[in-house]
Amino acid sequence: MIKNLSQIAKQKKIKYFLISFVDLFGVLRSKLVPSQAISEMQKNGAGFAGFSTWLDMSPADGDMFGIPDPESLIQFPWNREIGWLASDLYMYGKPVKASPRVMLKDQIKKLSEKNLQMKSGVECEYFLISQDGLSIADKKDTQTKPCYDQSALMRRYDLIKEICDSMIELGWNPYQNDHEDANGQFEMNWDYTDCLQTADRHVFFKFMVKSLAEKYGFRATFMPKPFHNLTGNGCHAHVSVWSGKENKFLDKKDPLGLSKLAYNFLGGLINNTQALSAFFNPTVNSYRRINAPPTQSGASWSPSSISYTGNNRTHMVRIPDQGRFELRLMDGAANPYLLQAGIIAAGLDGIKKKSNPGDPLHCNMYTDYKKYPNLKKLPYDIEQAIKMLENSKTLQEAFGKDVIKSYVKLKNSEIKDFKKKEKFNKKKPVTNWERINTLDC
Repeated sequence: MIKNLSQIAKQKKIKYFLISFVDLFGVLRSKLVPSQAISEMQKNGAGFAGFSTWLDMSPADGDMFGIPDPESLIQFPWNREIGWLASDLYMYGKPVKASPRVMLKDQIKKLSEKNLQMKSGVECEYFLISQDGLSIADKKDTQTKPCYDQSALMRRYDLIKEICDSMIELGWNPYQNDHEDANGQFEMNWDYTDCLQTADRHVFFKFMVKSLAEKYGFRATFMPKPFHNLTGNGCHAHVSVWSGKENKFLDKKDPLGLSKLAYNFLGGLINNTQALSAFFNPTVNSYRRINAPPTQSGASWSPSSISYTGNNRTHMVRIPDQGRFELRLMDGAANPYLLQAGIIAAGLDGIKKKSNPGDPLHCNMYTDYKKYPNLKKLPYDIEQAIKMLENSKTLQEAFGKDVIKSYVKLKNSEIKDFKKKEKFNKKKPVTNWERINTLDC
């Protein structure tokens, strides 16, 4: 039975709902709806003009309607008058194919036709910075190797505690918080779950961190590389595929604990990584993080080659435990829905083709990469990634040619704007254009 949002509003004393969607560039768009109107919105949706967002529409197109998903409801822990809802976009009574949540749901449906479900978790790194974005907020946070620094973590205790308390209240089961490898950088982890719910929570987590940071006088950014000499913001994804209560990725007899299905799925990811970088690393700034020079702490903690291994963080894919793997390519600018959708699309391609990912490499890829000259490399910049996406028959088939064409068109317009004003150089400081266009990604 579909939940009645009007009744829920009365029970939970919600006065306003945010009916939200995320566009192709990952921007969170919303309308604030009083609870007295939510019944109508649940039936017919909140109206939006698509041209006003990054969805490749014209002013002549009709209204889009965001139909809220009652299962996605999150009541703000810090302001219980407000309930947040993820919505699916419709136009002329049909789903908007080039809207990220719809794209993910389409991939979930394809996977379900094989009686499979993807479960995932994400590790979202972020910086607490000054309001102008030019420096970290904590002037005392100066260690060369600041990872797990207790003093720097506890100076931000009040904020970290409120974010973590909020996740506890929401039932996300957070289990650890830490200061990360860069000065001013933090990470907070919560339990994995169904990939659609993970994507919805990922969207809300970014909003929550930014909102609560403002409350404490800080600015939070998930920008991939806000400071050229510091480690960037990754968004690692942990992935497994299930059938009911059975983890179909698990094979305890395998040296790495992975099943044949898992290796086929992984092979699909390996084969489609170059094109998927356009989703996983979607900004100009993203390519300061991958294939990057060493940072102040000594390592970028991001991949350069397309390889996999066991419990070793120098590779693109790490297998830290039996029955799952960690994808370390994605960064903080990745669209939460396209992140999950891209994984499924590539995995399905691998299952269909029975793809072989090759042998794992047990080496320090940061120092030994020259020993493996035949390994495919990640795109050097966003322009190269977009061209690879544009030429990917696999992803065109998975998402539709028109959807890929729209994404490519919008990203090329962004690249063109950047080139009018700046030049991309990984060895030089982050440009003002990057800060203006990516700090609030």
